[in-house]
Amino acid sequence: MQLVIVESPAKAKTINKYLGSDYEVLASFGHVRDLPPRDGSVNPEADFAMAWEVSADRTKQLSAIREAAKRADSVILATDPDREGEAISWHLLEWLKDKRALPKGGARRVTFNEITKTAVTRAMQAPRDLDQPLIDAYLARRALDYLVGFTLSPVLWRKLPGAKSAGRVQSVALRLVVERERDIEAHVAREYWRVAAEMIAPNGATFMARLAVLDGKKLGQFDLDHAAANAAREAIANNGFSVRTVETKPVSRNPAPPFTTSTLQQEASRRLGFNASHTMRVAQGLYEDGRITYMRTDGVQIAAEAMHAVRDLIAQDYGSKPDVLPEKPRFYATKAKNAQEAHEAIRPTDFSRRPGRADSDAEKLYALIWNRTVASQMASARLERTTIDLYDDDGRHGLRATGQVVISPGFLVLYSEARDEKPADDEDDEARLPRLAGGDRCAAKDVQATQHFTEPPPRFSEATLVKRMEELGIGRPSTYASTLTTLRDRAYVRVEKNRFHAEEKGRLVTAFLERFFARYVEYDFTAGLETQLDDVSAGDASYLALLRAFWADFQPKTAEIMEQRPSDVTAALDEYLAPFLFPDSGDGSDPRLCPRCAAGRLSLKTGRFGAFVACSNYPECKYTRPFASEGGASDGPVDLGADPVTGELITLRSGRFGRFVQRGEGGADGEKPPRASIPKDVSITGPEDLDWAVKLLNLPRTIGPHPETGEPITASIGRYGPYLAHAGKYGRLTSTADVFEIGMNAAVVNLAEAAAAKAAGGRPQRGAATALAELGAHPESGVAIRVLSGRYGPYISDGTTNANVPKGTEPTAVTLDEAVALLAARAAAAPAKKGKKPAAKKAPAKKPAAKKPAAKKPAARKATADPA
Repeated sequence: MQLVIVESPAKAKTINKYLGSDYEVLASFGHVRDLPPRDGSVNPEADFAMAWEVSADRTKQLSAIREAAKRADSVILATDPDREGEAISWHLLEWLKDKRALPKGGARRVTFNEITKTAVTRAMQAPRDLDQPLIDAYLARRALDYLVGFTLSPVLWRKLPGAKSAGRVQSVALRLVVERERDIEAHVAREYWRVAAEMIAPNGATFMARLAVLDGKKLGQFDLDHAAANAAREAIANNGFSVRTVETKPVSRNPAPPFTTSTLQQEASRRLGFNASHTMRVAQGLYEDGRITYMRTDGVQIAAEAMHAVRDLIAQDYGSKPDVLPEKPRFYATKAKNAQEAHEAIRPTDFSRRPGRADSDAEKLYALIWNRTVASQMASARLERTTIDLYDDDGRHGLRATGQVVISPGFLVLYSEARDEKPADDEDDEARLPRLAGGDRCAAKDVQATQHFTEPPPRFSEATLVKRMEELGIGRPSTYASTLTTLRDRAYVRVEKNRFHAEEKGRLVTAFLERFFARYVEYDFTAGLETQLDDVSAGDASYLALLRAFWADFQPKTAEIMEQRPSDVTAALDEYLAPFLFPDSGDGSDPRLCPRCAAGRLSLKTGRFGAFVACSNYPECKYTRPFASEGGASDGPVDLGADPVTGELITLRSGRFGRFVQRGEGGADGEKPPRASIPKDVSITGPEDLDWAVKLLNLPRTIGPHPETGEPITASIGRYGPYLAHAGKYGRLTSTADVFEIGMNAAVVNLAEAAAAKAAGGRPQRGAATALAELGAHPESGVAIRVLSGRYGPYISDGTTNANVPKGTEPTAVTLDEAVALLAARAAAAPAKKGKKPAAKKAPAKKPAAKKPAAKKPAARKATADPA
């Protein structure tokens, strides 16, 4: 018997169908060992020796593999065909050797790019040894990420309060987002005007034309102001126009190549709204089901047999004419520098399995992959682009109309690549134009002069950020999803409407790294390191030499910064960030002058929870403002007015946990002033909202004594929202308004219902799980599976097993197939339930020996390295 080890249970189940009884297939559930998150896991003093540790949630599975290995004649390592797959096979082999569980027949490696019977059986007939250069490249990447994360992160903790971590790829990706935010803030909108006319052709058809020539001169974008645009509009409306030239050019558009990892992530983001992590999870499921080839690839070529299958399908479905099917197959060149990682493009394994109803994310993604692959072998689209120039009778004013007509659609009948952003001034109008000839007279039906402003560069979407990282050579396509997830988890960025916004923490970390570790966040340096790692995986360079060279520069730099006082670091950042924090107002005034006391000067400060701007006259002047806010520096606390009872000033402020209102400035002995957070359903922006601020600061509100107990009933707002309280019991309220409006009768009923629900075995209302989605019945047990919202976030449940919704995934976007897989993985990782032990017989009482209390080890502070 031969033991076959793969990564996932789904993959094991599929492969098991193709192999006979002479094989036993088990899953490792991914990586089985990792570098423990503590100092010393990579030791530069011992030539970068690495101390690996078995993952706690893999113990049970490794025990099963060990027992199966004892029964086996040999082991076949059939993990994924890339660097990570090779690394998992290496870890498994090293672990089996360490446990003396490797069979006499040893272990061999097999790879297949698709999980089909043909591919699997062919791979089993051609085993090989592990690819040591590919393993070396993995070791180098893992060591680099660890060394950067566990060396740089402590520097951040000590010199930049509130910062969480830095990473080799993570920090450079963050810099891209922050720099785009700076470009947006630095943009100064510039006004321009356009004049466009709806024209009537001799045959009565209408078309749009734009003013292109004024007083015999070609117009530039900013040549028209309001007055000139209106004058031109009047001139066009009162003149007749004749066609001077009609220029027609043939245009050809070629199909896009089949998907790579990064282009699949980009197109799924544009067309389907999937984030990168979700795209990879769905693609993983399609691969393990045998429907597509391996989804982590830089290659754009497809196998010869697949190419023939595509061409046969095109001929069958669309015909074999040259305007549909080219005479020769199309070949695409890969941009990957490392041929070992340049596998086939992502394509269907069986083209006769056409896309079905797109009622699940898996079907939507499969349709995208199928259409893109088939279209890549179809004929180019032939179009005709037409430009028509019209002039008035004296030749002073000229209009231009552009449009294009599809002559032969070619691949466009099946697929057209989406665009990220269409420029506002894009004149490539795809509207159809009427047939016109030189000398034809056209009249203006309607003429409009419209005002426009230049737009700042758009914020990155997942698609455009992944595309930019790929263009710069930062990271690898297989790690883009985890890198972007890390930025969100660290709260360095937030995503709104599928756009990345740089958060305050992210901007400060980027500024710190640019000021003190400029080389390590340079795009060229990071891309160059990737090239060196590719050289290692190709067998052209030593991974130890790469690590030695990197550490020789990096370690002294971190030691140098660690020796600096935090105050010196803050002063350096204050100077570095001055153009952003204190921009020149243009009127000659001091941008650092405190707006409250008009005497002190503003500067950057750091505190327990991060950075902020404060007045130099503290404590006499307690003016502060956040380090950053949407659109740049803010004006600090907003005065709402005086409290009607105490007379103290109430202000609106922003802090670590969001916006809040504050009464006064606190006592002379350092006592903190009263504060209240602003709920999401309440808007407080200025003095007109003083009443709301006073209400919030005076919470809790006493409704009155309970009619039965005489104990007071109060209403307030807590961590989980608005609530009622009475004698240690609680009831949930639905809105902030209820806190101030609910009466005694409604409060008593609310509390009674909450008590009854708890007595009936239900959870207290405060922590009740809310159903976010009903996914359907489990395919094996028939039990209903739901996505629930619990105290610690969204999770999936079948009533017996609970599994967290993966970070970065929209809870309502989880499919039934994904939920079943997550529940299976959670059940497999859970410890076995122990049966109840029989009661032990009582032994004669013995005098207990005195025990020394165990010395507690100080908890090591964790630093998370860049996942890329």
